[in-house]
Amino acid sequence: MVSKEFRQQIEGYGLTTAHILYRIPDHPGVLQTYVWQDYDLAPRFPVLTGFLDFWKRELDGPLHSVRVAHSQLIKPAEFRAVNGVLTLH
Repeated sequence: MVSKEFRQQIEGYGLTTAHILYRIPDHPGVLQTYVWQDYDLAPRFPVLTGFLDFWKRELDGPLHSVRVAHSQLIKPAEFRAVNGVLTLH
């Protein structure tokens, strides 16, 4: 049986990490960090967008900024030619 995450990667999803800064409701001058990670589709990021919509709708801490990093984990292999072989015992 294949995992859900593996199937998503085959369909083009990549590991997405969002570094979210938000203001603490009782102390608006103080920023707090939240790190979110899931598989998502670049460049539109529908899963992250859904999470941020949930945040704005349900949570009290207003968003300050969001930084996003994305990586395709399953991609074509990279090969390069080797000029020689060295054998060590």
